Amino acid sequence: GSLLLAVHFYSLPRAAPLIPSTALGVLLLILSSLLAYAGIRRSLRNASLFSSLCLTMSVFWCGYGVVFILGGQGVLNDTGDFRNALVPGLVTFTLALFIIAVVGFLCREVILAMIASAVSLASAHEVAMHYSTAFGSSAVACNYMIVCLVGGYFALGRILYLLTKEKIALPGTDLAKKKTHEQMQSTRGSMNHFAVSGLILNMLSASVFGCRLLGVTGKLFIGQVPWLWAAGIYQIGICILSYRAMDVLMATFFGFTSILKFAGGYCLLYPIWQPEEPSFPTPFLVVFSILFAVLALFLTLKSPVDGLYLLFYVAYCIALACRPKGFFEGGPQGVDVAIFVASALMTLIHLYNVKASAKIPTGKGAVKALLARSSFLKIREGADLHAPYLGYSKYADAEVLGYACSVLASFAMTMTGDPQAPLATVVIPWVVVAGGILKLLGGSVAFARGKTLESSVFILYAVMWIIWGLTRYGGLYGTTRSFHAAVGIIAFMLFNGFIVFCTLFLNIAWFFYSLAFLLIAVSFLLDAIHALPAGYDIAATLIFGLVSFYCFLSALFNSIFEGSCLPMGRPIVQLSGVGGGMTKCLHLPARKASSVKRIADILKNGGTCGIPTDTVYVLVAACNRPDAVEKAHHSKRQAQDRPMSLWISSLKQLEPAKHLFTPLLWDFMEAAWPSPISLVVPRGEWVDFLGMKDSAKYVGTPQSIAIRIPDCSVTTHLIDLVGPIVVTSANPTGEADTTHHNQVYAKLGDKVDAVLCDGPSPENIASTVVDCTKIDSGNIGFFRVGIIPKSQVKLILILLLLP
Repeated sequence: GSLLLAVHFYSLPRAAPLIPSTALGVLLLILSSLLAYAGIRRSLRNASLFSSLCLTMSVFWCGYGVVFILGGQGVLNDTGDFRNALVPGLVTFTLALFIIAVVGFLCREVILAMIASAVSLASAHEVAMHYSTAFGSSAVACNYMIVCLVGGYFALGRILYLLTKEKIALPGTDLAKKKTHEQMQSTRGSMNHFAVSGLILNMLSASVFGCRLLGVTGKLFIGQVPWLWAAGIYQIGICILSYRAMDVLMATFFGFTSILKFAGGYCLLYPIWQPEEPSFPTPFLVVFSILFAVLALFLTLKSPVDGLYLLFYVAYCIALACRPKGFFEGGPQGVDVAIFVASALMTLIHLYNVKASAKIPTGKGAVKALLARSSFLKIREGADLHAPYLGYSKYADAEVLGYACSVLASFAMTMTGDPQAPLATVVIPWVVVAGGILKLLGGSVAFARGKTLESSVFILYAVMWIIWGLTRYGGLYGTTRSFHAAVGIIAFMLFNGFIVFCTLFLNIAWFFYSLAFLLIAVSFLLDAIHALPAGYDIAATLIFGLVSFYCFLSALFNSIFEGSCLPMGRPIVQLSGVGGGMTKCLHLPARKASSVKRIADILKNGGTCGIPTDTVYVLVAACNRPDAVEKAHHSKRQAQDRPMSLWISSLKQLEPAKHLFTPLLWDFMEAAWPSPISLVVPRGEWVDFLGMKDSAKYVGTPQSIAIRIPDCSVTTHLIDLVGPIVVTSANPTGEADTTHHNQVYAKLGDKVDAVLCDGPSPENIASTVVDCTKIDSGNIGFFRVGIIPKSQVKLILILLLLP
């Protein structure tokens, strides 16, 4: 990318540039996507400065490339348009990359610091070049050539490092030591490595409007939209990655700021459809400022400096509400200047605190120490802070953002607008981005966390907000299309009626949330057929907005504090046998050895757990805990018809009792295991060698016991930690086998204490159960033919019987 720009600026004095503007823009867009991929991949492996540099350069070249495309296509024709379009972005990235360079030099990341400083100098020279003819384009090209040389050295070092299997590492190119240092830092507490990129994006959007106030640019126009919308798109990505970093509050904040960025870009497009600047709905912006204030209050509990930073956005929303032309007025633009400066300082603090061992104080411990004295409010901490109710998820809960978007979308609709000029009032960004795109994001995260109903509601409502927002406030329907719109809304109301019924089994808050949205749907229907009573839509949106605001506060409280300060309520209709999901069941990822150890501790203490196997999920209990075995036995209806089986991890556990088995049976067990084959063997004194004691009466039948060594490393490792386990299927008798960890708690409810999560089962068929009680006569039978066919089992026996 730097080589392309170096060639471009060297050839700039020519009459025709060597690389056409459109081609250069397209190439920069392609390279920006590759940089974003590299930054995200490295961020997930805790190399924060490298990822911050990659993501910052990615945003830079994305906006830069689109501006070049607009210039190449003749959109920026007037004198000074190209300068007015480029300068806000160049100013932002000059400062942002300078901050990254300073932190890089302080933390001895010399290579990355040199790249950042060179691009920063190139951007600064380009700004000077646009305002003074004394500065030529050669200085910009020279800086980009420095980036090419340093980047080539870094790439060569990484290639040698990988090809020589870490034996050769050029100075400054070995990220292994830095990765280890940052991983040690991240284990001390939750750390959002993506916050730096989000703060730089806030600088970018503030720069567009701040430069206009300070006279750096001559006007606000379509040429600056690429910076705002690139910032908005990347901000949504940072929001998702912040959920991946388990930072609910900052993810919600970045979601909020992305709405402002899309709205700012939308407003600059106004000359396309109307001559006058658009106006802003005051009620929406007042509500937005309240949401920012509430979020700032909760964020102060975690980091007072971050909470104070959010107050700038409270002031920003108030300034927008006070001025009818919003982004085009001097008041909001003045706050933009303050946001730019504050975002730069916050970028420096966050980036330095991630990299350096000595931290810039942000007051994190102060509020925590004060709340430690309170018996009423206690901050939630620990490994289970973001544990999902059903299923293991890599994302924190996004319900806070989902409810907040419902509040914003509902209050945006209180502005009816002019039917003759529907775009004169800025409503579409609030409804489509807040009510639609971000709610889709919340629904996707909820689905990843195992919340099927909640995710379905968020996604369904998001689709409705997008369609109706574009239709109503884009002037896309008239008298001839009213019938078609009404039919679609009625179909949606039928779906929502089913959702209202389902929420009866969830909790009271969700019931009123879905019921209140039914009022919104009625408002849509009446408006489509031109029969909307005066004031009905205002009343409906107020009711839905207030219910959503309560859910927003409840979700915030539950994500920060222990207990239920603002409860969502119990189910209106309680389901029998499952507990209605009120009891939180521990769900742990099977890929972590620490999770297996925790499951082992639960089993040793008398718990019952759902675990993955080489076939389907099963419910297990430790053999030496009769109380747990009895609990597992009674967890199944008609359990006496389905005897429980015994699992071991190795025949060494039966070695002391080898003399109690016939030689043929012992050889058959050695040949058949580990595998999904359960062998039913005669009951005998060998059972006592496994320490089953009083548990033996619940296992097998009085004559025989089914025993198996599973072909699953997680399961055998667990048995090594616990000892022999008693096993039964993880589903009520008569129901289908459980093939996903989400189904274990859904089927057994409070009868299971924890679930070891490993996603879908490798097989959907249970094990083959072989009758070995008469094996000494050369005969075996089959109680159940599962994944292993009869022929394969018989072949094992035939090979043993051959002389």
